[in-house]
Amino acid sequence: MSEQHHDQHADHGHHDDDLAYHATVKGYVIGFLLSVVLTAIPFWLVMGQVLPSKNATALVILAFAAVQMVVHMIYFLHMNSKVEGGWSLLALIFTAALVLIMLSGSIWVMYHMNTNMMPVHDMRNLP
Repeated sequence: MSEQHHDQHADHGHHDDDLAYHATVKGYVIGFLLSVVLTAIPFWLVMGQVLPSKNATALVILAFAAVQMVVHMIYFLHMNSKVEGGWSLLALIFTAALVLIMLSGSIWVMYHMNTNMMPVHDMRNLP
């Protein structure tokens, strides 16, 4: 009887373990430490004026910010290709693509509007 009872419950195991992310304290600690390091390094770069160019410093800070966003998405938001069948990751990629298209398109339009506008000094020379 006990074997039969055990076999019935064994068949009802959860098969969605591969689809769910199980957070652990170790994962949160790793994410926290990575976040602290990825914040401290740009802070040190700015406060110590380590790089000679402000543009280079800004690019390095932007790169660290991008890496930190990925760390937050993986360790704190638990986003990967297995969660929710990959739909959350697909939604993130689609959103990032839309934002990139909108930003680059807006910058392109503003740049060309600025270049193609008639300068003020040319208006004074018109008859």
